[in-house]
Amino acid sequence: MTPNIADIIRRHVSLEVRCIDRMYLHAYMPKLQTSGGLCYFLRDYLGHPIPSPALFKPMHDRFTTAVERFITHHAIPVVRFEAGHDKDAIATAHRARFQAREGVVMLGVAQEKMRAFKAHKRAGPGTKVTFDFSRQWVAVNQYYFYVQDRDWGPAFVKIGTYLPYPIKLCLNGHEWVKQQLRRQRLRFESLDNGFRSCPDPTGLQTVCDALGPADVQAFFDRWSHRLPWPVTPADRAAGYDHRLAINQLEVSLTQVFDRPVQGRHFFEAVIRENLDLGRPDRVKLVFPLRLTRATPPPEFGYRTRVITDGVQPSLHVEYKHSHVKQYFKEHRALHTEVTINNPRDFWIRKGLSNLPHLRVLGEQVNRKLLEVERVSHHCVLTQDALDHLQQPTVVAGQRVSALRFGDPRIMALLQGIIGFTHLPRGFHNRDLRPQVEALWGRPYSAAQMTYDLRRLRLKGLIHRMPKTHRSTATSYGLKVAFFYAKLYLRILRPNWAALLPEEDHLPRSLRAALEGTRWRNPKTARGGRDCCLKNLLQSLRSSPLEMSRGVFGQGGTFKTFVRSYRPYPRQP
Repeated sequence: MTPNIADIIRRHVSLEVRCIDRMYLHAYMPKLQTSGGLCYFLRDYLGHPIPSPALFKPMHDRFTTAVERFITHHAIPVVRFEAGHDKDAIATAHRARFQAREGVVMLGVAQEKMRAFKAHKRAGPGTKVTFDFSRQWVAVNQYYFYVQDRDWGPAFVKIGTYLPYPIKLCLNGHEWVKQQLRRQRLRFESLDNGFRSCPDPTGLQTVCDALGPADVQAFFDRWSHRLPWPVTPADRAAGYDHRLAINQLEVSLTQVFDRPVQGRHFFEAVIRENLDLGRPDRVKLVFPLRLTRATPPPEFGYRTRVITDGVQPSLHVEYKHSHVKQYFKEHRALHTEVTINNPRDFWIRKGLSNLPHLRVLGEQVNRKLLEVERVSHHCVLTQDALDHLQQPTVVAGQRVSALRFGDPRIMALLQGIIGFTHLPRGFHNRDLRPQVEALWGRPYSAAQMTYDLRRLRLKGLIHRMPKTHRSTATSYGLKVAFFYAKLYLRILRPNWAALLPEEDHLPRSLRAALEGTRWRNPKTARGGRDCCLKNLLQSLRSSPLEMSRGVFGQGGTFKTFVRSYRPYPRQP
């Protein structure tokens, strides 16, 4: 049997690194985002009586002339990108020939679309002419400055040549960490753009955690004064300067295995058991927001994608515009990475100051994905744990009734709790009760909810948050919920006919197994039903996970069968 994720991470992971990976940022001028701001800039600031589109060309020509002088003076190679060109591959080839510690590696020129201002002529009273401006998509030249930075290593700055001069930045957090480690003379071995080994893992993680908004802003300030810029220093001093915002952020968790083959086999087993992670009821286990009817689905709908590149599979789960992916990196490491394509998916603004908040959110998503995989991959309970749940117990002097497997109310309660495990603040009585009532299919009062939450808390399945009336599921509680659903859906419900009296001559594999497990010697066995249930529990170890809201059909018959199960007293 493939070891579970907890054992592999505890025993076979030689290095674990949490770090910001790629960042794609947008720089904009707040004062030039509307037609009113543009008219003020042309008329009141520059002093032209009529805000006319004829004023755009001199500014455009001044900037392009400055770029030509810059590349001539520094002997920078220029590449004109055409459709189908691999920009990264071309830039990598030029970087291999670049010898300086810092500077511009190459300049790429591409004609791409951007939202620029277009004017519409409107005749006024008499001979007066005015113009209306609007933002529209136009194809213009864009300059790609591929740079080698002393703090960030390889990066690029993309500048639009027309008003309002949008700018894009692409940075990599792993490369920033590598530059800092080289300065500290701390040895490491690279794994693609990440890390394969380091003699000081704690120091490595400390450097990764130190990356913040100030480092990104310092990069932008440095190169905005070194490169040709579309606005003059006087314009920037007057407030017509760019402000950074986050367009895309990747937060990664890399776990390097000491035995790559075992790690690969484990990852393939994880993929098999989590093909349903892309469904709405499973996505909410990973992303820390509640899905409602108003939540916009991903562009191509909720789905789980398994993409194979050669022989390397990767798991992709989407949420709104963002997604989380997991793959086995270069045959050495399990790489879990969340890509936030729009911070507003999580009700966070795009400002650079929110980078730490987005990073914490990304790490939470990565951790939740691993937790769900760990529980679903190894959710089998021991005999003692199962007995503890099936029987009444006394905890701190308080009697706690049983949480009987197969009871529709208990099954609905546990599945309802799963839907709230992704929320950092847990759930309230009024939040959970409508979900349980819908799953149970009958009225469910607040008093019943309070009674059931008390049972779950004393049994150790939930934990009440201090000084609040909110609760959150424990890891043990999540394991129990997965176990109950997995046993019922994969073993009992599909093979329920095998437990009924035989009415035909067709072979029944489960009936044969049940007949073979009947106890014959009461001195050496606890009982036929115990042996039967044990065999069923053992078969769970190789069964895939399935969660569904249509779980509780035919609950009455099954409930009667399960309630007849009692652990027999041990024979002397």
